[in-house]
Amino acid sequence: MNIAQIFEQQARTRPNALAIVDARHGRERRFTFGELDDKAKQVAALLQSRGVEPGHGVVIFHRMAAELYIFLLALFRLGAVGLFIDPSAGRAHIERCCRMFPPRAFFGSDRAHILRLLSPEIRRVPLYFGSSWVPGSVYIFSGRSRNRNKQVAKIDGDAPALVTFTSGSTGAPKAAVRSHGFLRAQHKAIEQTLRPIPDTADLTTLPIFVLANLASGVTCILPEADMRKPGSCDPRPIIAQIEAHGARSTAASPAFIERLTGECIRLSRPLLSLRQVFVGGGPVFPHLLRRAREAFPNATITAVYGSTEAEPMAEISIDEISEDDFSCMKSGGGLLAGSPVGSVDLRIIRDQWGIPIGPITPAEFTEMAVAVNQPGEIVVSGEHVLDGYLYGAGDKETKFNVDQVRWHRTGDLGAFDSSGRLWLLGRCSAKIKDRLGTVYPFKVECAVRHDPEIECAALVAFRGQRVLVLQARNARTLDCTRFKTQLAWAGIDRVIAVEHIPTDKRHNAKIDYAELDSLLQRCRSLKGCGS
Repeated sequence: MNIAQIFEQQARTRPNALAIVDARHGRERRFTFGELDDKAKQVAALLQSRGVEPGHGVVIFHRMAAELYIFLLALFRLGAVGLFIDPSAGRAHIERCCRMFPPRAFFGSDRAHILRLLSPEIRRVPLYFGSSWVPGSVYIFSGRSRNRNKQVAKIDGDAPALVTFTSGSTGAPKAAVRSHGFLRAQHKAIEQTLRPIPDTADLTTLPIFVLANLASGVTCILPEADMRKPGSCDPRPIIAQIEAHGARSTAASPAFIERLTGECIRLSRPLLSLRQVFVGGGPVFPHLLRRAREAFPNATITAVYGSTEAEPMAEISIDEISEDDFSCMKSGGGLLAGSPVGSVDLRIIRDQWGIPIGPITPAEFTEMAVAVNQPGEIVVSGEHVLDGYLYGAGDKETKFNVDQVRWHRTGDLGAFDSSGRLWLLGRCSAKIKDRLGTVYPFKVECAVRHDPEIECAALVAFRGQRVLVLQARNARTLDCTRFKTQLAWAGIDRVIAVEHIPTDKRHNAKIDYAELDSLLQRCRSLKGCGS
């Protein structure tokens, strides 16, 4: 079944209800479900007339705006495939991705079309479309208003709908292919976790949740911000949007929520309309949940654990975290992620990251399982868990079969407590095993993040030492030595304060260990470093 049919049904059910509200430079635009559907049909007809057919890839470089989702819905209607590549990864990365799935067409904002001048691979794309009039491209709303693509393409549920590419920071990029069937399963899983209420407003900061909201009849308020850099966005216009539209919910990255809560607390201006706040896309540390409760006093604050391949996997609200849980996290117990969601099967197996797991029997899988409170690899299976990458690249390292059931290796370490709740311990590749034994990054980082002076922390092995890197509110006045005493159980050799710990470009939430290693290599020349 084509995923476009879900959106078409919402347009029939509530044609005059607001679907998307976006703003730029203070100017707001509103689109109803009926208008969104009508424009998607118009764009689909244009694309079809230009030769875009089912299975064709269309590379997309466009900010979160109404045009992006109109275009995406048009692609779904045709059975074409949206290709999403992170432009900040550089031209070489973009060209590698285009060679993996050669696009039939290109769609982008004004600025994105500069890539046509810079990239030979982009210049090989036969068709160009723009969200405004750009020389050498076709304006997506240039088709005659009476031309409509009235029929949704009949395609198999396994047909690809979206392809996103990993950064390739640890090797060649991998292409995560989401089929129409997968998107339907993911929508169902997200709906069970986020529990959207039709005809209410949601401040929607993450692209995939725009689709989930539209499929549920929820109004998407797109933030007036550059969501490519959530950790440095201006929260003031966003606060104004939430208040003006009475947004009931939001799902956002920890970095975005940090910005929002910081401004609300600074101004003593709590956001009273919010009833549901979900934080995910990176580690959600306890201090942020507490700040969110202060900034959004009427909301249920929930941390969601997930990944590109499996979103969501586990969740917990701050009201479910006891004082004993907070104390455990503060004293090195790890980061509490909560109970696995009902739509996935999540297990902890013996840590053997880096060693492929071949097809195994249920008995062999059971033998791999670790006991309660014992650390191991987090593996997951379910309908909304990606079962492979394009051309099988990366499957050997991250997938395995138990009989006919496909499992995904998340690359994360964790443990179950006696209540069946998941505690996160950090990336498998970040685990430190040395002369003192084994130490898990999140045990230390979660403990440190309870300190109000600390904005970010990373525990790494560097030149044979356990090094704790801290990003403080004031690195110059930070007393690094006290952390070695407080964290004596972790055997830390050196504590370093830096002005900024590098994080992932997408959510500004996960530690970029490769870049951090480069920073430490240059540490002697960095102001604010010490031991």
